[in-house]
Amino acid sequence: MIPWYKQLTKPEKRTFWACFSGWGLDAMDTQMYALTIPTLIALWGMTKGEAGILGTAVLIMAALGGWVAGILSDRYGRVRILQVTIAWFSLFTFLSAFTDSFWQLLITRSLQGIGFGGEWAVGAVLISETINPQLRGRVVGALQAGWAIGYGIAVLLTTLLFNYMEPDTAWRVLFAMGLLPALLVLWIRRNIEEAPVYARERAKAQVERVSIWEVFSGPSRATTFKAILLTFGIYGGNYVMITWLPAYLKLVLNLSINNVGGYLAVNILGSFTGAFLNGWMADAFGRRKTFMIIACLQAIAVCIYTMAPINLAVTLVLGFVLGTLQSGTAAGTGAYLAELFPTRIRGAAQGLCGNAGRAIGAVMPTLVGVIGAKTELGLAMGICAGIAYMVVVVAALMLPETRGRDLSKVE
Repeated sequence: MIPWYKQLTKPEKRTFWACFSGWGLDAMDTQMYALTIPTLIALWGMTKGEAGILGTAVLIMAALGGWVAGILSDRYGRVRILQVTIAWFSLFTFLSAFTDSFWQLLITRSLQGIGFGGEWAVGAVLISETINPQLRGRVVGALQAGWAIGYGIAVLLTTLLFNYMEPDTAWRVLFAMGLLPALLVLWIRRNIEEAPVYARERAKAQVERVSIWEVFSGPSRATTFKAILLTFGIYGGNYVMITWLPAYLKLVLNLSINNVGGYLAVNILGSFTGAFLNGWMADAFGRRKTFMIIACLQAIAVCIYTMAPINLAVTLVLGFVLGTLQSGTAAGTGAYLAELFPTRIRGAAQGLCGNAGRAIGAVMPTLVGVIGAKTELGLAMGICAGIAYMVVVVAALMLPETRGRDLSKVE
């Protein structure tokens, strides 16, 4: 971790921390919902199916938000649109605190998803175009650790609020605190420079002449659909666990709110570690091999965690492994997608491929809810996640290796 950070220039370090913070705060706002599922089921009488729909809706809207934000970042700049997306998801997380029904929350959560998908897409492009190729895998992969930090903050806030407030008040206060990430926009406006690769391309006046449909035409078409398949597998599997793990710990293992927080803390610590593991492996062994190895291991780990007769001690330890591998699959997508497409459509392609995969993968949390209504929740989680991670292996086999590519020369 330390050696590559010391090699970064001052502008690169500032960009890294801006994207790291944005991704972390994005995670904090997004994971607040997963942590409040049991409370909303109890207070509103929501079914598991409805809870799954709420989780799926935000991911579907993230696909739209990611594509739109990517297109706008290709035309108006990465830094400017990054600020807009952070302010957007912060506002609608805050407004979720004032909802009183499933349908009201569905609207605010869906709108929050637009900013969620947009922030990831634009931030991933910005950092990929700023960091030199030799360090790109490790630096961009490390951003996934920001997700773990944001998730950890959400768990900490949830544990504190639910310990000292009544549940019907605590969840509202939790969502209201989602407005805080908007403060990051002020820092970004003063400290972050535009990505050098994009700035050079814009100077040639090539950026603004591109059709928004170019990602679906010519040689880009096949790459676009293969990349969407890859991200579908990654996020489909990951969102099964991210969405349903808190409910699994509470409803299936019957853990208290404090114990749920402890188990999630171990899982989150694994997620933090996994981000750095992926970056190192991707730069050392290549992007494709890293995806395939980690996805296979994750499929095995998920099935053991959710379906094998293991005790709580093993569950705790395996939670760390799950977090490491889960973060490990997702951490590589930012750099890899950026390396697949030319600068003139990179923002649109990153937003579309990363978030379309999320949208298609978003059926998985709903599918778990539907299957879980007829069978054990753990079995439903294991089946859905295991299938998704096998899709990752298939997609990685079809895509090219991109380690060390110069983004300014991608055709």
